[in-house]
Amino acid sequence: MDYHFLKVCAATPSLQVTDCHYNVEQILNCIAQSTSEGASVVLFPELCMTGYTCSDLFLQTTLLEECENAVVQLLEATKINEQLIIIGAPITHYNHLYNVAMVIHKGKILGMVPKSYLPNYSEFYEKRWFNSGLDMQLQYTNYAGQKQVPISSQLLFKATNIPYFKLGIEICEDLWTMLPPSTLHALNGTTLIVNPSASNEIVGKNQYRHELLAQQSAKTMSAYIYTSSSVDESTTDVVFSGHKLIYENGYCISESELFPRENDLLYGIIDLERLQKERIKQNHTHSDAILNALNYKTIEFELQTSDFEFNRFVDPKPFVPNDEAMRKERCKHIFDIQAHGLAHRMAHTKAQTFVLGISGGLDSTLALLVCVKAAKILGKPLTSIVGVTMPGFGTTDRTYNNAINLMKLLGVTVREISIVESAKQHLKDIGHDLTTHDVTYENAQARERTQILMDLSNQTNGLVIGTGDLSELALGWATYNGDHMSMYAVNASIPKTLVRYLIDYVAHFESEPLVQEILIDVLETPVSPELLPPDSEGKIAQKTEDLVGPYELHDFYLYHMIRFGYRPTKIYFLAQVAFKDVYDNATILKWLKTFYRRFFNQQFKRSCLPDGPKVGSICVSPRGDWRMPSDTCSRIWLDEIEKLEA
Repeated sequence: MDYHFLKVCAATPSLQVTDCHYNVEQILNCIAQSTSEGASVVLFPELCMTGYTCSDLFLQTTLLEECENAVVQLLEATKINEQLIIIGAPITHYNHLYNVAMVIHKGKILGMVPKSYLPNYSEFYEKRWFNSGLDMQLQYTNYAGQKQVPISSQLLFKATNIPYFKLGIEICEDLWTMLPPSTLHALNGTTLIVNPSASNEIVGKNQYRHELLAQQSAKTMSAYIYTSSSVDESTTDVVFSGHKLIYENGYCISESELFPRENDLLYGIIDLERLQKERIKQNHTHSDAILNALNYKTIEFELQTSDFEFNRFVDPKPFVPNDEAMRKERCKHIFDIQAHGLAHRMAHTKAQTFVLGISGGLDSTLALLVCVKAAKILGKPLTSIVGVTMPGFGTTDRTYNNAINLMKLLGVTVREISIVESAKQHLKDIGHDLTTHDVTYENAQARERTQILMDLSNQTNGLVIGTGDLSELALGWATYNGDHMSMYAVNASIPKTLVRYLIDYVAHFESEPLVQEILIDVLETPVSPELLPPDSEGKIAQKTEDLVGPYELHDFYLYHMIRFGYRPTKIYFLAQVAFKDVYDNATILKWLKTFYRRFFNQQFKRSCLPDGPKVGSICVSPRGDWRMPSDTCSRIWLDEIEKLEA
């Protein structure tokens, strides 16, 4: 199964200005190399058949005829080639000269797209030679021995045998305009935009290309392949760098070096399904009348793909930026969202205190830090934060001491209320044997703690601040009407893998040294609900990830399931790539089954979540991103997983 991935290539061949036959030889060399690498689409620069810098020689009959002869040579040489090839060439049509992108498949020209916007400023003089194809409706031309070749600025190319594949073309300057043609292409269903370009290199232009492609690929929710002319162009007044970029929905997935001296090829693996799912999710509306007036013509063909090595980077922590500076900025932003969301809720309700349980674990620590910042935003004393530690049957010295010491250092009000006797009494009242350490034994403690917090909030005119995170909600790893419930849940859209980085950020950038020391120890403490007695050495005996699986796996599954709607088979494949040096296939599959089973049968807990701020692209609040019946049948997902092999 290909999982709807497609390998593409942006090529910059060596060239000699006006030597069309030399140029076509280099193009054919690039085609052969890209074919061997399994690329299904290969894009060449603008006017690569002749060179972009021919100037007034574009008006010479000799050059135009030699270019056409070279195209004949190219068509003959690619008759059995399965790739979709896009090359740039000058052609004459109805006594006009056009700068076109020519789309070739198996020795046939499927169509030609003329450049719409011709730069005629600074170092550019394209209107001196070429006509714009901006308003060119569908016409036909005879070229390179082929009859009735479609030519129009409104041609699209659809591979009928590849789901989600529809290609549109814009040429160089077209992208730099106020309304790039690719915007309209995307409204007409294109998922892949290609741009054969001739962009000279000046200071700052490299970065601006990145910004343009990032913005346009994100706005159009498309993959965008860009390639530019090489250093072999004339350097009379400008220098070209052969810059190549491949973007997917705003993210750069591949970039070349500048100034290659030989044939240079850049590869990328794009995810067509991901693009399609983004469009379905965004559900942008547009006027059918406008689109009909554009008179787009779609050329259909079959594109046979080849096997290729899957070397696309799959991020094992999709919620956490890899770049350290970006991660710091992301954590600061999220922390601010949490704190300001809570501050507004406190101000709106006129609550006097923040009430929350402090266990010494990750989630309650982050919630406490958010409360501290919210109190500072509101100008409230830190003593208005009522931190309650509630030792139970499984509390260890490490978590207890961290909880107490952290609250004291932060200057919040510290309350210690043991739940041991009240939980024992409750279990006795319902006739439960204290030696039976089952779900009743565990949940009774969680609900006892929630009752204490709720009653304290009444007593102090406060709000109970929820501590549970997104990962726990996805798995249903929360006691219904226990830690599941609060009055404002500040961590509800933050996955466990990100909670750690948020605490680390606060520790290093918003904390005093003694507080930092405790926060670092909290980060090193195993994740546990501490509902079962400690081991013989007084250490945590109940480790969450031993029971439900590694959170980094579950966060990965959650991201790809909700963000893109991928099927279990594809998520399993991606997880194998992302965690190939961490977990074996059997482990990945085991916890994938657990994830899907728990995600479906625990929806009822998510259907009645308290309010809480959304901070990222995924949220499971029934008022936000995720609406799902609590009694949904999970059979088709679990059946698919059962067919997978480790």
